[in-house]
Amino acid sequence: MLDKLTQKMSDAFRFIAGKSTITEKNIDSAVEAIKMALLEADVNLRVVRRFVNSTIEEAKGEKVLRSVDPGQQFIKIVHDRLVTFLGGTGEDLKLKGPDTFSAILMLGLQGSGKTTSSAKLALRLKKEGRRPLLVACDLVRPAAMEQLSILGGQIGVPVYKEVGARDPVGVYQGALRLARKELYNTLIIDTAGRLQIDEPMMKELGRIKDAAKPDELLLVADSMTGQSAVDMAKAFDEKIGLTGVVLTKFDSDTRGGAALSLKTVTGKALKFIGTGEKPEDFEHFHPDRIAGRILGMGDVVGMVEKVQGLIDQEEAVRLQKKMEKENFTLDDWLNQLRMVKKMGSIQKMLEMIPGMTGQVSEEDVEKEDFKHQEAILSSMTGKERFNYLIIGPSRRSRIARGSGTSVAEVGRLIKKFEKMRTMMKKMAKMKNPEALQQMMQRGR
Repeated sequence: MLDKLTQKMSDAFRFIAGKSTITEKNIDSAVEAIKMALLEADVNLRVVRRFVNSTIEEAKGEKVLRSVDPGQQFIKIVHDRLVTFLGGTGEDLKLKGPDTFSAILMLGLQGSGKTTSSAKLALRLKKEGRRPLLVACDLVRPAAMEQLSILGGQIGVPVYKEVGARDPVGVYQGALRLARKELYNTLIIDTAGRLQIDEPMMKELGRIKDAAKPDELLLVADSMTGQSAVDMAKAFDEKIGLTGVVLTKFDSDTRGGAALSLKTVTGKALKFIGTGEKPEDFEHFHPDRIAGRILGMGDVVGMVEKVQGLIDQEEAVRLQKKMEKENFTLDDWLNQLRMVKKMGSIQKMLEMIPGMTGQVSEEDVEKEDFKHQEAILSSMTGKERFNYLIIGPSRRSRIARGSGTSVAEVGRLIKKFEKMRTMMKKMAKMKNPEALQQMMQRGR
């Protein structure tokens, strides 16, 4: 995520890093490198100029040139400028209370990820305690209804659709009646897109907007399209009016131009980013955290939030008691490995740690053989996972064949497990469930 921009920013800071004093020449060199980095990231030219001018003005002040640590002071200035251009404090959805009905209109061109983002948003709101209803108002794209129905089934959110319908306003009105009857408090309306902006699409969206009077009008745009996404946001805002933007494919090798330009050019906040294919890969956009990632400072807060959402406190306490009695099994370990998989890409998690961005590749992560460990454990019988001491030579050979590994790998895993049990017994005495889970993850 934004790896190239992060690397370019790091290169720019080398002009001032470690210097006890810095000069205007040092600042000019660093700012010029930052300017090139932003242009290569496809940031709007007007935005780049404003960014550079404001940075130079503050960096050449007496405060920085004579600072105790001028290098760190300069980096802070760049960080603060990035936060401002990314949107400042960020904005939440402006929905009515949970006892009052709200509507969200999802807009965008075909292929932007609008339908998927609608489902991801529904899951997020469901976890926050709301009762969402997905509404299939895309009557143009073939299989759009079916896709939304499948996604709704995966996340446990109902979908209202009318097969054969031709009027999206009529579909919305049918959904509204169902919402009032079944007490759904949030309608998420998936609308039709086109390959490009045209008048018929805008008229249709205008009719739905007039009927639904939505609290939020969110444009869904592909972050990989750079300035095209910004131009599209301007066009939709002028014709329909937007309250915010969702950028999809933010986990790709996106250059960052759209994110850095949107707020300044359109005045509209970037509210969410899609960071993967799973329904859970949908994050609230925090300008300060993204600025931190761009500058290689990581996003520890984001990482902690993600891990906390996956930790089952009751399960952690149960495992602690098992470890105290020394009856933690290979079956328990298998369950923990599967829990860790829910976090998504290990590489993405590492990128949230300061200084780790771009330092670990997916290939490096694969070398840790997490998949092999799960395959070996899955190839064991329930009895073997319950009591690893019965796994003799013949059983090891069978497990190796079943998992596509070698007898030596099976042996290493068992030795690793024995060592980990000893470590866990010591950790269990600390009476800290979260620490236990962290130890198990390190012991993979």
